[in-house]
Amino acid sequence: MRVLLVEDNPRVARGLETALRARGYRVICAPTAAQALAAPPVDLVLLDLGLPDRDGLEVCRELRRRGDVAIIAVTARGEERDRVNGLRTGADDYIVKPFGVAELNARIDAVMRRAARGAAVSGTRQVGSLRLDVDARRVEVDGREVALTRKEFDLLGALARRPGTVVTREQLLADVWQTTWAGNPHTVEVHVASLRGKLGDPGFVQTVRGVGYRLRTEPSG
Repeated sequence: MRVLLVEDNPRVARGLETALRARGYRVICAPTAAQALAAPPVDLVLLDLGLPDRDGLEVCRELRRRGDVAIIAVTARGEERDRVNGLRTGADDYIVKPFGVAELNARIDAVMRRAARGAAVSGTRQVGSLRLDVDARRVEVDGREVALTRKEFDLLGALARRPGTVVTREQLLADVWQTTWAGNPHTVEVHVASLRGKLGDPGFVQTVRGVGYRLRTEPSG
């Protein structure tokens, strides 16, 4: 997942960047509004509202106007009117400094879970020799149809939405099981193992140790 981190305090930015990269996210840092608005498209924006060159609410409004991106306002403004203004200008959630990494991660998971529900994928996706027909819920590998369970198909679909990109275990739980916690701690791992077996090539779904999984985009070998 690509994250745009808009934060003008270097110390805070370094800490947040470290925490985000630890979850496998690709992070683009922007200390000013100008840099934030010039950044490439991302999946999530962590937006400090107290920027040196422009009000963060204006940046939030402009980012929302440009398209459908998840936005979490990150700020020291804790008054109710400030939270309301942030949400009304387009933020999906609001977190007040100081905050812990666990709270930030939980809010990211919740926002991305809502985004995944609201942006249901349709049509056909081709990733290497793998073809995924979302509408018909059919999977083919080299023209051979593969029978998957509902969760296995949803898991493959979550990975296929971001081919070549690491998807964290937490994000898979959010996308496929609509939770950030599973009663069985090995839920994702068990389904990934089953999916690999049915696809016939364990390398289709690659493990990124300590982070998550990604769907291979290049042929094996």
